Amino acid sequence: MNEVEQHPRKIMEYQPFFLLLSCLFPLAIFAYIISSRRNSRLPPGPKGFPVIGNLLEFGDKPHQSLSILSKRYGRLMSLKLGSNTTIVISSPDITKEFFNTHDVAFLNRSPPKAIQIGDYHKYSIVWMEAGDQWRKLRRMTKEYMFSVQQLDASELLRREKVQELVKHVNRCCIEEKALNVGACAFTTSLNILSNFMFSIDLAEYGPKSTQQFQDLVLQAMQAGAKPGLPDLFPILHSLDPLELIWSENVYAKKMLAIFDKIINDRLKTRSDGVSTKSNDVLDLMLDQQSSFTQNDMRHLFLTLFMAGTDTTSSTLEWAMSELIRNPEKIKKARLEVDKLMQNNNNGNIQESDISQLTYLQAVIKETLRLHPPAPFLIPRQALHDVAIQGFIVPKNAQILCNVWAMGRDPNIWSDPEMFMPERFLDVKIDYKGQDFELIPFGAGRRMCPGLNLANRMLHIILGSLIHKFDWKLVGNTRPEDIDMGEKYGITLQKAEPLMVIPMKL
Repeated sequence: MNEVEQHPRKIMEYQPFFLLLSCLFPLAIFAYIISSRRNSRLPPGPKGFPVIGNLLEFGDKPHQSLSILSKRYGRLMSLKLGSNTTIVISSPDITKEFFNTHDVAFLNRSPPKAIQIGDYHKYSIVWMEAGDQWRKLRRMTKEYMFSVQQLDASELLRREKVQELVKHVNRCCIEEKALNVGACAFTTSLNILSNFMFSIDLAEYGPKSTQQFQDLVLQAMQAGAKPGLPDLFPILHSLDPLELIWSENVYAKKMLAIFDKIINDRLKTRSDGVSTKSNDVLDLMLDQQSSFTQNDMRHLFLTLFMAGTDTTSSTLEWAMSELIRNPEKIKKARLEVDKLMQNNNNGNIQESDISQLTYLQAVIKETLRLHPPAPFLIPRQALHDVAIQGFIVPKNAQILCNVWAMGRDPNIWSDPEMFMPERFLDVKIDYKGQDFELIPFGAGRRMCPGLNLANRMLHIILGSLIHKFDWKLVGNTRPEDIDMGEKYGITLQKAEPLMVIPMKL
């Protein structure tokens, strides 16, 4: 039995700690009363229970639970999760105040205990405080890794990886074999990133090859999304009996070991005098070793692979699910691509074609509206008390921006539950962080640094899949019966994978 399997499956459950909490109950009641008086200027919210606050109202799909609560208490709402104050935003205008007007006050993240155990929050560009090191890494990602020039220079490798996906789908087509759309998209995303970073593939198309790495990513992100007792009751931080076996620590360590080996192999090749200049990200960072340590590199790779593979593959799976559920939409998207490809000798979509595929762009936007990769973005933290909308957001409060709720708000979108890419054809709304109605990748200085790469990947992969193949569901499943249930984590997954059989057009 391996290390991960030895951990209890439900280490996040709270029952084993009730005895400890009962000992602290009288003190907690007193603190609760004092806190209630002190926080009379908080935004409105549901009245919580002593000690646990509003924890019971959080549910296993908190983005949905908090969306319902916001309709009663308002689009700026406060909750108590344990002893911690959480502010929930469900309005574009209020979000703009937080992430634009008061951007500096909310630059820092609110890392969960699972992230802090291995000190990952000190090295990850996602979680670290907005200081000099964060600015250095941010500049590296923005000006070098994901700049337009760098992405243009690496377009060929992405095209090659998409063609490998098309070949795999074609084999499944010939064999009349069902494929898992999410798993295939994950393999493609993983190999695009690994070649961009290291000039190697990390997976092949097949259940065993990709599954190990995908499981590590999903388990690490799901563990990081669920609050443990020390997150809810900071007084328990030093008493946490799970600190040495917290699952996030195990999964992250395994991923870091993979990156350590890749870095060490490249360093050894260099020290042996072998000329293997790859012009990839690893070479770029090794050439600047005075600025970046190996620890900086391994944690940056950990962050980028966790964020880049899972979010892209889940978005592609949601997009394919919505298109197959709506046959007239996939026909419309395919017709647009086919028309453009008539004048293309090789018949393959290139990144320069994206600007001409307006309906395909609308499909991606509509998918991100209904199924944002991170329903709350990454939680932020107030550096100090901030006055917003006549209320006080207190220092150290956790900030959750419910972009899932904003994407389904009837005050913003007509027929918000319907998949209608057409809504984006006549309006200039994009997801680049300027239009706060649609910010699946965040906004302000801490928005996703890999947005430009994700944008290219989403369009060329989805466009290739609908241009080259038609799709039918397994068994007698009708398009309207596709299970669209969600599985909550830092990223929003489909609860049931999309299994389809490709067919030649």
